[in-house]
Amino acid sequence: MPIIVNLDVMLARRKMRSRELAERIGITEQNVSLLKSGKVRGVRFDTLARICETLGCQPGDILEYVPGPEEEVE
Repeated sequence: MPIIVNLDVMLARRKMRSRELAERIGITEQNVSLLKSGKVRGVRFDTLARICETLGCQPGDILEYVPGPEEEVE
């Protein structure tokens, strides 16, 4: 998948554990884990906004687009 989730990097930079983030934004720790691993098909904008507010970052700090061979434009 060409979307890379860097949530684990932002958590490390903020010295925060997944459990603390989950409590602060109101989702389960399991959902944070799934998001960190990139095993989700989508994320709600309000959840993304709460993550950004809590971590003091922008959506682009968490989500990154990396084109694969089939997505590259010539």
